[in-house]
Amino acid sequence: MISEIVTKGVQRTPHRSLFKALGLIDEELNRPIIGIANSWNELIPGHVHLNRLAEAVKSGVRMAGGTPLEFNTIGICDGIAMGHEGMRSPLISREIIADSIEVVARAHAFDGMVFVCSCDKIEPGMVMGALRVNIPSIFITGGPMLCGVWRGKRMSLDSAFESVGAYLSGKINENELKEVEEYACPGIGSCAGLYTANTMACMIEAMGLSLPGSGTIPAVDARRIRLAKKTGMQIMELVKKNIKPKDIVNEWSIRNAITVDVALGGSTNAVLHLMAIANEAEVPISLRAFDEISRKTPHLVDMMPAGRTAVEDLDKAGGIPAVMKRLSEKGLIHKDLITVTGKTVGENLAAAEIIGDTIRTFENPIRPTGALAVLFGNLAPDGAVIKTAGLKKTYFEGEAVVFDCEEDGIAAVSQGRIKAGHAVVIRYEGPKGGPGMREMLSLTSMLVGMGLGEDVALLTDGRFSGATHGMMVGHISPEAAEGGPIAVVQDGDRIRIDIENRRLDLLLENEEIKRRLANWKSIKPKYDRGAFYRYSMSVTSASTGAVLGSKADKH
Repeated sequence: MISEIVTKGVQRTPHRSLFKALGLIDEELNRPIIGIANSWNELIPGHVHLNRLAEAVKSGVRMAGGTPLEFNTIGICDGIAMGHEGMRSPLISREIIADSIEVVARAHAFDGMVFVCSCDKIEPGMVMGALRVNIPSIFITGGPMLCGVWRGKRMSLDSAFESVGAYLSGKINENELKEVEEYACPGIGSCAGLYTANTMACMIEAMGLSLPGSGTIPAVDARRIRLAKKTGMQIMELVKKNIKPKDIVNEWSIRNAITVDVALGGSTNAVLHLMAIANEAEVPISLRAFDEISRKTPHLVDMMPAGRTAVEDLDKAGGIPAVMKRLSEKGLIHKDLITVTGKTVGENLAAAEIIGDTIRTFENPIRPTGALAVLFGNLAPDGAVIKTAGLKKTYFEGEAVVFDCEEDGIAAVSQGRIKAGHAVVIRYEGPKGGPGMREMLSLTSMLVGMGLGEDVALLTDGRFSGATHGMMVGHISPEAAEGGPIAVVQDGDRIRIDIENRRLDLLLENEEIKRRLANWKSIKPKYDRGAFYRYSMSVTSASTGAVLGSKADKH
């Protein structure tokens, strides 16, 4: 056992003494020591119940003959951080979480680990940390929030954000706005639609890192407590068989996750996170792979926010195993891959059942291709990403209205200065320029709430919340802070978005773009010390997952 380097031998007498200061006895120290990484806190609705899940995990570990030891990582609520300086923090926190997992696990010589997590950057950060340490590991995520109901209408977080635009445009009054605030988010769990938190929980399950059901069982459902106990028991099997994260996460399991993502219409943030996970697994996944998979995978589930299906509904339809079983009918899923169950994907899917018609058939898809497109062109030489779920148009051409930060764009929308036909450009919000690549949910939701979701385009080197839908193009690379073409767009320029042909172009002659770029001057970093400064100095492009260091450049 790995833990014997801190529990066995005369030289480890002081180590055992410290363990005994925790109240452990010799019998516990003679068992496999399992680290429980828990992101519980009182800051995030998706996290406030994770302490109960962790207790259930520990019960499972003990029942199976292990000794669980719990520690915590940080977590940030993207929704509360949204629309102000705080939104620079979440993507940075992904790296801090991965680092914290790595340093604690290496220091304490665990035999295995269970990751108890929820929400947007915490889940992928823990996967990245697990891959770095690469000891037997398993995940249990916190589960989705149930939908709120207001005046007979189902609601979630996007309803609250979009109600701001509806109020500003006179569609609802102040009392109705307050009622939406009261009912949109009814309790614990990660927000009810297929936003980034639930997308990544589903991706973790699709890759084979969590037990079936982990991605979709609601947070309030006792099945999740039972699943947590089984997760604690299963880590002991993984330790016994020495099945490690890098045995599970490879090019094909990541491609399975991408396939599930585009079939469901998940968050565009999955692109960043799956590329970062691939980087830690030393797997060659390029941005083009997402588009390649999306082109051959039908969009099969009408998930919120663009559709009407909440994650609780997907769970009732059979969850991620049912989605993967449907996709496997046409050979779109790699089935011979090992998972944390100790069985292959195919063996797991044998027990899956597709219930009802929430998951469409191949003969009746929402659309014949997946809900993600990667665009290239003179405005995005290294690529840009758009979620196509719910889009009624695949072509847009409009006049650029340019802002150098999100706040200025929000002010312009609030003042009624953005009109149909405008291509709103928000730049210097990329990984380096932000820093931290802020999400634009406050801005996009205002536009949607005003009824401008497809009559106005929003283009940014930042990114979008999973709750975003509409003609919204993010991850434009190279970013403005690196001197990408988005840095030299001017008010009044014409911009074309052509989704069918995967093009994003500034309608200027190449010589004019080159002239402007030659005269461009870099801006001063927003921070000159601390975590934000260090991040801005070392983060790579969104086109390689916005990871730290240069390792991603190999891929």
